[in-house]
Amino acid sequence: MKKSILLMSTLLCLSLTACSEKNGSNETKKSFDNTTTKTIETGKIKGNKDKENNALEWLGVPYAKSPEGDLRWKSPVKPNKWKKTLDATKYGNKAIQFSNGKVEGSEDSLNLDVVRPDSNESNLPIMVYIHGGNNQTGTSQEIKGNTFVNDIDAVYVSVNYRLGALGYNPLTALKHGSEEENSGNFGLLDIALALDWVEENAEAFGGDAKNITLTGFSAGGRDVMASLISPQFKGKYQKAISFSGGMTLADSKNSQEIFAKAIAPLVVEDKVKTSVEDAEKWLLEDTKEVSDYLYNLPAERLAPLMGNAGIRMSVFPHLYKDGNVIPSTGFEGAEYNDVPLMLLTGTNEFSLFSAFDKKFTADFTSGELFKNPEKMKEFNYARQYGGQLYRLSNGVDSARVMQDTYKSKIYIGEIGYGDSEKVTPELAKTLGAFHGIFEPMLQKPSNYKDFIGKSFETDGAKEMSSTFKAYLKNFLYSGNPNKDKLPEWKNWSNENSVLKIDASKNKAKIETKKDSKTAQDVIKKMDEDTSLSEEKKSEINKTVLNGRWFSGPLDGE
Repeated sequence: MKKSILLMSTLLCLSLTACSEKNGSNETKKSFDNTTTKTIETGKIKGNKDKENNALEWLGVPYAKSPEGDLRWKSPVKPNKWKKTLDATKYGNKAIQFSNGKVEGSEDSLNLDVVRPDSNESNLPIMVYIHGGNNQTGTSQEIKGNTFVNDIDAVYVSVNYRLGALGYNPLTALKHGSEEENSGNFGLLDIALALDWVEENAEAFGGDAKNITLTGFSAGGRDVMASLISPQFKGKYQKAISFSGGMTLADSKNSQEIFAKAIAPLVVEDKVKTSVEDAEKWLLEDTKEVSDYLYNLPAERLAPLMGNAGIRMSVFPHLYKDGNVIPSTGFEGAEYNDVPLMLLTGTNEFSLFSAFDKKFTADFTSGELFKNPEKMKEFNYARQYGGQLYRLSNGVDSARVMQDTYKSKIYIGEIGYGDSEKVTPELAKTLGAFHGIFEPMLQKPSNYKDFIGKSFETDGAKEMSSTFKAYLKNFLYSGNPNKDKLPEWKNWSNENSVLKIDASKNKAKIETKKDSKTAQDVIKKMDEDTSLSEEKKSEINKTVLNGRWFSGPLDGE
């Protein structure tokens, strides 16, 4: 009898040990309850089962509110608790914005979406996504997560945050709050509070509150980069990914003048001042009259301001170096929130912006551009060299600024798929590896389906996409993209190592190479280019390429 009891005890210990080892810890991993009703800090919410994608989703969940009933130009605070179960099966309001020629959205828009695999796995890494749109437009639904959360085996959170003149405003008449509020960086403060919400509520969705990766695309990627030097973000995430981001900050004083100039016509229209010049001077004053006027302006009139920015900080300045939320010294010599960092870019980043620049947009949209050899030379010049400068800005140039003081590893990836006339002939002729080329590797249907056609349906593209998601998954879990016999992705270090991501029609083509090119190398090639006359090159440099996020070295010429 004693032998039987001893045998049973041994078997039980072996069984428990096996369970522990399977879950990678000394304790049995808690199973996630994959029902759609969850209790979070503020109350119960009911989500939705996406059976087609085997995913669970909770949509439009409030993560913040105004401290005084009016969120305009205030620091966000935690939302009130609710008693009834909140319906989280529909998308929430997007931030008010001027998009597609009309004003859309609401000032009450601080909500987020949560998507995860419909499984019993718990303690999953969390990917928090900040959408693009120049910090003027966009929505949390830009990338939905449903079609790839199972591939990356993570909880995916996408955030709506304040945009445009309502998300960023540096005018001194508004600076009568906390230091954070006085920064004018309201959209960035929203993102910081969203990260607090994620940490507090991670367990409810089977997420690991100590394994959060802040991720963003375009403007969202630039917000991620800004957060790396912001004291407000210290300790709020453990890893970061910037898709086509780069380092872009604005000077507060210059920004005030640009905002005053943008708002001045409204002041004249309302007969507060008789001339635009007087209105500009008045808006720069720190008076109650100015603040009252600004707070009472309808959002529908503020939202369209500076809508023609076209990735030019000189038109819509934001991410202000205020000295509190963002250090006045910017990125140079900054004290970073030092975490493993992934920087990704396309090789033809400026193609979309070239196509929709006023010089080319009518002909590009109608198709006439491709019938006109001389105009195509101009388009290719802008696309090619703008793309090269933008690529450098998004990746290696940022790493060069950081490498002397940044201790964590930086992984840079450059996606060239779409540039080959043999593999993707139609895409190569129009946009190539454009700004956002990573998105079709994650989301179906793609936001760019009209541009990419069937380019991502080949065996090579599918293998490339699968490999890309494997790297992403590894990075989310450990901060290192390498595992499972993937082609080695070397970190940047001082060796200029960059992962080149591409594919033939049949196979993925992924390998680490050196990228030691500089903006000056690109400018030298532009000088030597004989496809256009010097006069025509100068025109494009000054009207199409000037003043963009990436064009500082060219503007200096």
